[in-house]
Amino acid sequence: RGAGLAVERVLLILQWLRSIRPKPHTMSLSPYEKKLPEWAAVPGLLAPPSLSLEQCSGPAAARHKAALVREYLPEGGDLLADLTGGLGVDFTTLAPLFRRAVYAERNEELCRLAQHNFPLLGVRHAEVLHTEAAEALRGISGADLLYMDPARRDAAGRRTLLVEDCTPDATLLLPEMLARSRFVLLKLAPMLDIKRALTSLARPAERVDIVAVGGECKELLFLFRSDAPVEAAGAAEPLITCIDDTYTFAFRPAEEAGATAACTATIGDYLYEPGAAVLKAGAFKLVAARFGLQKLHPNSHLYTADRAVDGFPGRRFRVRTVSSFAKRDVRRLLAETDRANLAVRNFPGTVAELRKRFKLRDGGTQYWFATTLADRSHVLIATEKC
Repeated sequence: RGAGLAVERVLLILQWLRSIRPKPHTMSLSPYEKKLPEWAAVPGLLAPPSLSLEQCSGPAAARHKAALVREYLPEGGDLLADLTGGLGVDFTTLAPLFRRAVYAERNEELCRLAQHNFPLLGVRHAEVLHTEAAEALRGISGADLLYMDPARRDAAGRRTLLVEDCTPDATLLLPEMLARSRFVLLKLAPMLDIKRALTSLARPAERVDIVAVGGECKELLFLFRSDAPVEAAGAAEPLITCIDDTYTFAFRPAEEAGATAACTATIGDYLYEPGAAVLKAGAFKLVAARFGLQKLHPNSHLYTADRAVDGFPGRRFRVRTVSSFAKRDVRRLLAETDRANLAVRNFPGTVAELRKRFKLRDGGTQYWFATTLADRSHVLIATEKC
């Protein structure tokens, strides 16, 4: 018995020693390392101010701009001018496509960072100008591309919702920019209304790209060309291109206006949810027409079919169960799992309210959608991603 007690004590001591053993140190990434990992890995690069880091493009969005420019200038160009250089993520991505690259920025600190960082990033031909966009524009002619990303905060730091409220005002500078360059590319905030922005800019856009990264809309890109007829501004329709990590969906507004989408109260074997860029574009009927899907309700923006559709610009789910909100039906669902990814679409309630009501934890492999069908009934659709 004494030997047994001794062994027990030894085991307790070992358990205690394990409990106080230092945990392995896991370094958390800084916001700089998370957003710009390639920059953070360059020795000697100076880190940016936090506000500039917050407002700059991420690497994926910057690479899309380069792909867009290559599409319209496949041989590259002689002159790029970025009139609102900022941190320079977009500039350093676009500059290698041009023989001459001008970076203009009104913030002196950012200009100092640019002069130090650009050579380390391989952009040795950059011309850094500490000046306002309008002043830089006066010294430029015959450019192949003028790029501008207006600041989207007012003097009080509040976010602006109109193009004309941004700094600089693109509605005032665009005519002169088009007079001095073959192409003009404007980056605008994703929350802006596209139709209203085009009306304010008063020029026919070649295309509007809605760029989403990881399922979240990050920016709107408006591309203009100097040889577009000004008199067609009211009638010309841009190509709307929705882009995310896994899809590209392009259309013209007239296609959406002329499309029809049948609505149904019957859920097929598959459920389809358009990506954030498609929803921002408002292609609610066209996405159904192109892929042969039925809409659950005119305002639900969820779609269904009995077959798996490839190439859909969004997420596809395999339907497991369609439940009413009667207690007995919900109990059947909860008997299978107490964890699911929950979303509401055109439904009179919030995710937080439903989670509390069902005592449902977040996560897992199931995706539940609370929504409204064409017959106005409310249902809970349990699915799995496929």
